[in-house]
Amino acid sequence: MKLLLAIIQPNKLQAVREALQNAGIHRLTVLDAQGYGRQKGHSAFYSGVEYQIHLLRKVNLEIFVNDDFVEKAIETICRIAKTGSQGSIGDGKIFILPAIEAITIDSGARGPSSV
Repeated sequence: MKLLLAIIQPNKLQAVREALQNAGIHRLTVLDAQGYGRQKGHSAFYSGVEYQIHLLRKVNLEIFVNDDFVEKAIETICRIAKTGSQGSIGDGKIFILPAIEAITIDSGARGPSSV
């Protein structure tokens, strides 16, 4: 089992969710996030005054998958979250972490069957 942490642009959330569902991945948790990487924020204007936005809005997806779904999930997220044919800075990142155990609270199921 693995935990995938995918940080993507908010406008890609619905398309990524639908593509994951079509790929057989039906469970995920979505969190709002703010941060910056190579983008380093940007400038904006409000009432004629320029100001700096240092933290950009992103969406963090937490997805637990069994080992046989890891590559399918990664490929799906990368394909759908990418902007344009080449992608661009700010499209996001995926982190893959080992998941030691998963337990379904209501049934008590453990391991891969609970994911």
